[in-house]
Amino acid sequence: MCRLFGFRSVIHSQVHSSLVSADNALAIQSNEHSDGWGVAYYLAGAPHIIKTSQAAIECKIFQKVSGIVSSETVLAHLRRATLGSKNILNTHPFQYGNWVFAHNGHIKNFSRHKAELLKRISPDLKRFIMGETDSEVIFYYILSHLQANIDLNKKDCPVKTLEVSVREAIDSLVNQVGDFAEKDDAGKDETYLTFILTNGETMIAHQGGKHLYYSTYKNRCPDRDSCTSFSPECEAATESGRINHLIFSSEPLSGENVWIALDRGQLVGVDSDMKINFF
Repeated sequence: MCRLFGFRSVIHSQVHSSLVSADNALAIQSNEHSDGWGVAYYLAGAPHIIKTSQAAIECKIFQKVSGIVSSETVLAHLRRATLGSKNILNTHPFQYGNWVFAHNGHIKNFSRHKAELLKRISPDLKRFIMGETDSEVIFYYILSHLQANIDLNKKDCPVKTLEVSVREAIDSLVNQVGDFAEKDDAGKDETYLTFILTNGETMIAHQGGKHLYYSTYKNRCPDRDSCTSFSPECEAATESGRINHLIFSSEPLSGENVWIALDRGQLVGVDSDMKINFF
């Protein structure tokens, strides 16, 4: 299926290594996930998205983007198409206002459920669905639940509010289409709801059957002697409280980061103050 990468930090940071130069960077993973790529990054509080239906490893634009992107928030996706043709409208991440979403998985028998799912999406949001994928429908399905709790146009979104809305949306989806897979390799025809959602400040990820890992610290930070934001949390596990960075990835990336697998059905999020929460 697809590959996800999400990044939140207290400082502007480059993600070139994760996207290109690490031993198993996203560009290398695109050998098997070659139906498009997208990178969203935030500048001055606004999302900027670059995406194409080309394979990342073959795309000079991907190489260039990875070298210049420096942001506190980045969301990247490699697509291996299961539903929808290979074109830019079906390529992740998807965006509505400040909200950006990328998904690894699909809905079993989506064509059978699509009409009913669309009925449950707010009319003012549904008109922005332009592609053919179930992933885009899931995005607006979640936003419809979130819209009931906050103003989607405002940046402030407490991570607890986001968690409640996302959980409500997932429960509603499951009631409609059936539960998501028990394990990562349950079969290509099962439902998988693994995704990352952010508005640039608050970020949350859900393990919905497909593997997802997170990292909040390193064995040893190579910038510990020069980084003005270095703190003990950069090299130690934190079960609660403030962190300096949070990374999500479909598989552990090489380097100093310590990776922990999310449990099936688990949500992990961080708010605008970089306080990590586990749900």
